[in-house]
Amino acid sequence: MIAIYPGSFDPITLGHLDIIERGSRLFEQVIVAVLRNPQKIPLFTVQERLDQIRLTTQHLSNVEVDGFDGLTVNYAQKRHAQVLLRGLRAISDFEVELQMAHTNKTISTQIETVFLATSNEYSFLSSSVVKEIARFGGSIDHLVPQQIAQDIYKCYNHTSPMANPTTTEVIPPLANIPTEREM
Repeated sequence: MIAIYPGSFDPITLGHLDIIERGSRLFEQVIVAVLRNPQKIPLFTVQERLDQIRLTTQHLSNVEVDGFDGLTVNYAQKRHAQVLLRGLRAISDFEVELQMAHTNKTISTQIETVFLATSNEYSFLSSSVVKEIARFGGSIDHLVPQQIAQDIYKCYNHTSPMANPTTTEVIPPLANIPTEREM
């Protein structure tokens, strides 16, 4: 059975990886599908996000990474997937995800949505939280894979606070950072 795990993954977090790894044990194949959304101004390009996800999932032989645009259900049909995999952190996620699952079901009755509760240690984590912390010079080393943390620090023109804990450099805010839920 093929599962699609769609999202913007800007950036991929340890919470996303938790869902990917657990999904890879449940399904024959998991396709991590990065949405090209012209409405958002991402921190990383689609190609950078694809590369980051490939790097951090290379240990999972049944995980593929791909980009798409348009409706997730249409992409899932194109890839012959039977499942949309979604992570849930809180009750508020459930409300949004349930509405989306019902909407997707009206488009294709052949595709099911499977929800995985995020592991407790990642229940607060989102890409927006990671960007906000990094934007103001905080450490994100415990929230994203190390390679991704370095990429994020470069975007904000500073190094890991863990590398130099005495640094008090003030990082100017970047404009137009998306704050929507990205899981």
